[in-house]
Amino acid sequence: MFDVEEKEISSEEKAQPRGRRLIDRYKKNYAIPSEAPVTEEMVLDHWELEKNLTEELLASDSENRWEVFDRCYTELYSQIEWLNRYVDKDDSRDYEVRFSNWLHVIGEPPQKIYEVGSGKAGLISFLAQRGFECKATEVTIERGQSYADVIPNLHWGISDGIHLGEFEPAGQYEVVISNQVIEHLHPDDVRKHFIGSYAILKKGGRYIFSVPHQCAGPADISSIFGCNEPRGMHLHEYTYGELANICKDAGFSDISAVLSLPVKVAKMTKGLFKPMPSGLYLHYSQALENVLLFLPPSGLRRKMAKLMRLLLFDPCIFMVATR
Repeated sequence: MFDVEEKEISSEEKAQPRGRRLIDRYKKNYAIPSEAPVTEEMVLDHWELEKNLTEELLASDSENRWEVFDRCYTELYSQIEWLNRYVDKDDSRDYEVRFSNWLHVIGEPPQKIYEVGSGKAGLISFLAQRGFECKATEVTIERGQSYADVIPNLHWGISDGIHLGEFEPAGQYEVVISNQVIEHLHPDDVRKHFIGSYAILKKGGRYIFSVPHQCAGPADISSIFGCNEPRGMHLHEYTYGELANICKDAGFSDISAVLSLPVKVAKMTKGLFKPMPSGLYLHYSQALENVLLFLPPSGLRRKMAKLMRLLLFDPCIFMVATR
């Protein structure tokens, strides 16, 4: 039950006990500092709890979904309390490096920005500090607000992340953003989420979002245990093609993918190459992913997705949909 796929274990990993391998992978997946006292039992407890909560999330219906999601995520972060304690505590994860691509794509302030699923408010705080008028949201105020600095132009609100038009007036924002959120939504709600994003944008406004690519995943806790498809709280991981079609169905007229260098490489170029949203790059990315989709979910497909980075295929989807 707890085996990691042997074909994906390096010779260096094989020299370690299985518990050590799981802990190392766990820390890497969640960017937990190496010195944090994480044990094998903690990793296994998280795995079992998240699988059980995922079943509840998927079984929820439209009438009780917000309540179920709120309860399940509250249970996750209360029982697995070290996620809040250790995740994102590595000071080397410089916000200027992590979020510079977002800043380039969004453009210059002043613009009104609404974020779906702000979590610990890293991205939205970064943008607010640069002069944007920002609104952060979570399913409860308590879940996110405590992570935000006191920034005058950053405000907090609640939202179910789906029916955004029920929480905000129509046509209020120049930009809606979400970062690693869509994969956590119930698959039945994703189209509604895009419709809600469209509703609160001004004409010409943009929904800018980032999600892990299906062919490079799973990107949730499942990857630590060698699963080929997500079994944790990534309820569905997407492709460029799927998301482009959902955007069109929601009414967006101009859809593009962002061509960018990895942030560390971009930093080395000292800003000579800036991220560029491009409809042509979206079509190019879809063509490459169609090659990957011929392969079943497997370690081979993940390795191919990694190799395709040499062809400028980005296994972390970064897209812009314009109203």
